[in-house]
Amino acid sequence: MATAKLALEDGTIYTGNSFGAEGEVDGEVVFNTSMTGYQEILTDPSYRGQIVTMTYPEIGNYGVNSIDIEHEKPSLSGFIVREVSRVHSNYRSEGDISSYLKQHNILAIAGIDTRSLVRRIRSEGAMRGVISTTDLSDESLIAKAKAAPGLVGRDLVREVMSKQNVSWDQKLDEWTETQIGSAIGSGSGTHVVCMDFGMKWNIPRHFASRGNAVTVVPGDASADDILRLEADGVFLSNGPGDPEPLDYAHKTIAQLIGKTPVFGICLGHQLLSLACGAKTFKLKFGHRGANQPVIDLTTGKVEITTQNHGFAVEESSLPDELEITHRNLNDDTIAGVRHRSESAFGVQHHPEAAAGPHDSSYLFERFQEAMKAASVS
Repeated sequence: MATAKLALEDGTIYTGNSFGAEGEVDGEVVFNTSMTGYQEILTDPSYRGQIVTMTYPEIGNYGVNSIDIEHEKPSLSGFIVREVSRVHSNYRSEGDISSYLKQHNILAIAGIDTRSLVRRIRSEGAMRGVISTTDLSDESLIAKAKAAPGLVGRDLVREVMSKQNVSWDQKLDEWTETQIGSAIGSGSGTHVVCMDFGMKWNIPRHFASRGNAVTVVPGDASADDILRLEADGVFLSNGPGDPEPLDYAHKTIAQLIGKTPVFGICLGHQLLSLACGAKTFKLKFGHRGANQPVIDLTTGKVEITTQNHGFAVEESSLPDELEITHRNLNDDTIAGVRHRSESAFGVQHHPEAAAGPHDSSYLFERFQEAMKAASVS
């Protein structure tokens, strides 16, 4: 393996080994606490502009395949692990992680003290960094890290969203369909239009498996474009970066509320809140992992959830028409809201999992019920 270096904007340097593509890349350095699901993490468009550190010490042991992907290709800037497995073994495996990263031109570094790195991020907050296999000068790399663009104020959605309308019919895998059981087919042909801001593919798979007709539209589609499709409900997807610069999305969502049921996940939840007049703020180091506890305030039940976000809705800015439905139990931030008078709600976590627990999959049923109620009325 070639030597690779990671430099942070605070002047910290980590030296390790390259196990992906060679070159140089910058991004915001963050961490994910999932023990498995690295291929889903690699292909989640929400990581656009970020260098992801895995807290689990050994990555790559079960290889990669063409099934466990959440988008057509990885969107993240770089990947950091403590140790990359030299052997991959799984009946579904089609290759090794190193070759996969090289194929998609993703820089990756192994052999560094990821525990030290994560503790630094938790203490100081997510920060800009550079991974390089070509420039190994500490002074030069630190300067590049300081000069790298952050996430605040950038529209990263346009870099990962779909470019045209697409009809979606791919369903969940057999194992996941077994987990959601009786929900299969509950849509009965209801038409869901998904606004794609960088959507994980397991979301439309859930809708398709529930019997919905699904149309995916670009995140910059207008309200008129969407309403012409005769949607029974509109879904607002996850996506990367700062939600506040996405004025086009705020406007469209505001125009859709009251005309059709609306359901948002992650960035979609933030955009729904902004469209109603709330504000968002950047978290110190974000929530990323498949083990995040959330309480559903409507039932009192605690769920273990998958999360991936660096921004959150500011509670003090919440307008009267929105009420809080879920809270993150680690830091008490808002994890879900709903409109008091219209059929619109969103959650900060990921009920589609991929990878992660299925505790929150009931949220898809809430949306199905909202669409059915709207069609009757």
